[in-house]
Amino acid sequence: MSDAIVKQIEEQGAEVRRLKGDKASTEDAKTEAIQKLLALKLAYKEATGQDYVAPNARQAKPKQAPKQQAQKPEVRKQTLLGVGTRKDDNYSEWYSEVITKAEMIEYYDVSGCYVLRPWSFAVWESIQEWFDSRIKKLGVKNCYFPMFVSNAALEREKTHIADFAPEVAWVTRAGNSEMAEPVAIRPTSETVMYPSYKKWVQSHRDLPIKLNQWCNVVRWEFKHPTPFLRTREFLWQEGHTAYANAADAEKEVFQILDLYAGVYNELLAIPVVKGRKSEKEKFAGGDFTTTVEAYVACNGRGIQGATSHHLGQNFSKMFEISYEDPSREGERAYAWQNSWGLSTRSIGAMIMVHGDDKGLVLPPRVAAVQVIVVPVGFKTSNKDSLFDAVDKVTKELVAGGVKAEHDLRENYNAGWKFNHWELKGVPIRFEVGPNDLAKKQVTAVIRHNGEKQQVSMDGIVASVKTLLDEIHTQMYNKALAQRDAHLKTTTDIEEFKKHLDEKCIILSPFCGLPECEEKIKNASTREDGEGAQMGAKTLCIPLEQPKQALPSKCLFPSCTEKAKAFALFGRSY
Repeated sequence: MSDAIVKQIEEQGAEVRRLKGDKASTEDAKTEAIQKLLALKLAYKEATGQDYVAPNARQAKPKQAPKQQAQKPEVRKQTLLGVGTRKDDNYSEWYSEVITKAEMIEYYDVSGCYVLRPWSFAVWESIQEWFDSRIKKLGVKNCYFPMFVSNAALEREKTHIADFAPEVAWVTRAGNSEMAEPVAIRPTSETVMYPSYKKWVQSHRDLPIKLNQWCNVVRWEFKHPTPFLRTREFLWQEGHTAYANAADAEKEVFQILDLYAGVYNELLAIPVVKGRKSEKEKFAGGDFTTTVEAYVACNGRGIQGATSHHLGQNFSKMFEISYEDPSREGERAYAWQNSWGLSTRSIGAMIMVHGDDKGLVLPPRVAAVQVIVVPVGFKTSNKDSLFDAVDKVTKELVAGGVKAEHDLRENYNAGWKFNHWELKGVPIRFEVGPNDLAKKQVTAVIRHNGEKQQVSMDGIVASVKTLLDEIHTQMYNKALAQRDAHLKTTTDIEEFKKHLDEKCIILSPFCGLPECEEKIKNASTREDGEGAQMGAKTLCIPLEQPKQALPSKCLFPSCTEKAKAFALFGRSY
C-alpha cells in the first residue's frame, strides 16, 4: 500500500511543480494540486508511521564536513505537526495545510467532495443551533424535501435554473440499466418545493407558509474546488416562505438578513456589511437580493456570507401558487415569496479571517473545545495529584457549561501538546503545574494573542465565561480594524484601481446598470507577469450609506447615468 501512495505522491508532486511553472495556470488549480499532495503525504504517514522523504533526499549521501570545521551548521528540523507556510507568503498553501493538519477536513476520492471531520462539523452545529432557534421564534418550521428533481420541474423555470444549468448533476443509470427519465440532484430547492406549495395553498388562510430545511446540495462546478469555499457538495439551510402580501414578505427578508449578520458578528467574530446585490449580481428570478459581505485581509477579497432573496410573485406565477382573493370575488391572487440560505462556506470565511501562522484561531462560541487543560512539570512523585487536579478543573468547567477537555497523554511532552492545540485553534489553554497547584490557580494562555494570565481556581467557571466573551470581542475588533483599514472611498477610477491592487474594498458612486458594472470589472482587471488578476465587482449596495453626499456622476468615466448609491466594490470569492 505504501508503494502505491509513494507513486501517487511523486506524480502529484510533478503536477504541482508543473502548475507552479505554468504562468497560465490559475491559483485555484495550484491550490487543489497542493491540497491533494498534502493529503497524500498525510496518508503515507498514517500508513507507515514516518514522514514522506523525497527520493533524491533518501538517496543523497551526506557530505563530510571539512576537518577544520569545528561546528556543524544548525539544521532546522521539519515536522508535519506545525504549519510550514506563512499566511502572508503563500496563502493557498497555508490554507491547505491548516484545514488538513488541524483536522478540519479529510480528502475524498471524488474531486470537489470532502469529509467534514468533527472539528469542523462542531462549528456547523453551533451555527445550526443558534440560527435554528431564532428562525423558529419567527414561526419557521423545519422540513425535508427529496434531493432529486425531475427534468420537467427544472424545465418549468428555465430563467431561474439558467445560472445552475452547467452545474446540475444528473442520475442517468440504475445499476446496469439506463433510466427512462434522468433525474437531477438539487442545486437548490425552489423547483423541488414549490409544486407542493401549489397544492397546499387554496385560500389566504393557508398563508403564510414558513419552511426551512437543513440539507445538502450539489453543484458540479468546473472551476477548481476549494474546501468550504467552492465544493461540489455542500451543506446549508434554505428557507422558503410564502405570504399573502408583499409587505410581510419584504419585512421577513430583512429579519433573516439581521440573523445572518448575527451568525457572523455574534458567533464567528467577523464584521459584515449588510446590503442589496446589484441587478447584475442578484438571484436569478428574484425581485431583489440582500446579502452580508465579509472581508478577508490576507488577500484583500470580499466573501459573500449569506443571502436573503425577495422573489416577489415570479415563482408563484410559474408554479401557480395562488388563492381566491377575498377582496376580489372570483379572482385569484398570487403569493409573495422569499428564499434565504447560509452554507458551510461560513466555516471557510472563519478560517481565512482569523487563522494565523500557527494554524486555526477559533472564535470561542463555535469552538468544539473552548478550554484545553494540560498538566506541566510533573514527575512520578507528583503525577497522581497533578492529574487529579487537572481532572477536577476540567469537570468543574464542563459542569458549568464550558466546553472543556484535558490532555493527559503521557506519550507526548507538554511542548508538543501546546503546539497541537494551538494548531487546532482552541481559544484558551490552561497549564497546571506544581506551582499553580500550590497557589490554587491555573495559567491561562490565550490563543489569539498569546497572552498569559493567572486564573484562580475559586470561581473558575465565572472567570472563564468572562474571559471567553472578552476573547470574542477582541477577535471581532481585530477583524473590524483590519477591514476598516482597507475600506476606501473614491470617485476616481484610477484611484479605484490603485486601492484594489492594495487589497482594499472600495465604496464608489454607481449607477446600478449591469453593463456599467461589467465595464468597471474589465477596467480594473490587472495584467501582470503571473496572469490576469480578476477585476472588481459589486459586493453589495450597503444598506447603511456613507455620511458624505452622493456625487451625481457614476464611477465609470464614460457613464452618462446618474449615480444612485455608493456601491461596495472588490475582488471576491
